[in-house]
Amino acid sequence: MQQVTLNNGIEMPILGFGVYQIPVEETEQAVAAALAAGYRLLDTAAAYGNEEAVGRAIKNSGVPREDLFVTTKLWVQDAPAQANTLRAFETSLTKLGLDYLDLYLMHQPYGDVYGQWRAMEALQHEGLVKAIGVANFYPDRLLDLIMNNEITPAVNQIETHPFFQRAEYQDLMREHGVQIQSWGGFAEGKNDLFTQPLLREIGAAHGKSVAQVVLRWLIHRGVVAIPKSVRPERMTENIDVFDFELTDEQMARIATLDTGSSLFFDHHDPEIVSWLAKRRLA
Repeated sequence: MQQVTLNNGIEMPILGFGVYQIPVEETEQAVAAALAAGYRLLDTAAAYGNEEAVGRAIKNSGVPREDLFVTTKLWVQDAPAQANTLRAFETSLTKLGLDYLDLYLMHQPYGDVYGQWRAMEALQHEGLVKAIGVANFYPDRLLDLIMNNEITPAVNQIETHPFFQRAEYQDLMREHGVQIQSWGGFAEGKNDLFTQPLLREIGAAHGKSVAQVVLRWLIHRGVVAIPKSVRPERMTENIDVFDFELTDEQMARIATLDTGSSLFFDHHDPEIVSWLAKRRLA
């Protein structure tokens, strides 16, 4: 498995398995199948409600803990944010049944971001987390966090797919030592991604599916991807993307698909900000 090196020297697989929107009752089986297929990066979140199922799959897998890279995410915390962040972390760690995390992400750029981040910095200093990062941070919020805190986020997990490519933002993150990670790499099938003519044409040239072309495109750009599936055959297909290369011409043609806009929600939209910032986990 190809690795990326984070800004503190920690290595992270460039391709992993995500569990967003997998029903709780299906999560353990899905993660077990993913581990059997060879995935070693697992991505979950407190907000997904399936950390315990992920933890059971890890425990029963027989895969040594040191061979895994486990990520979960902190949801927006009420004041006092620092104390509540530490409690939220302990809850996630207990649900996962782990002694430490490889990566802990702040899930949304809302609430007392500074208080949450400083608690996360403390967790890294204590060795309970190998690396800390953020998700869904736009450039202004990311740079503000970097300039006013001790630790620069190792990762920013953001919507990234052929229709919203984030190339300029990736350049900015690279300049500051932040690794880009994609969520929604397949755009959840929006814009008929899986039958998109250009992607199908490129796939046919390599004997690969559209999904494999998209993952290879992300990897070629150095973007960490976490595709989700509950079907073992799809998991196997998604990890089988290291035996071909896209040409410069094919990469350039895929670049033409970029619309420059989110297909899901805009973190600058006041209604979205209000909904996300006020949502609390049960």
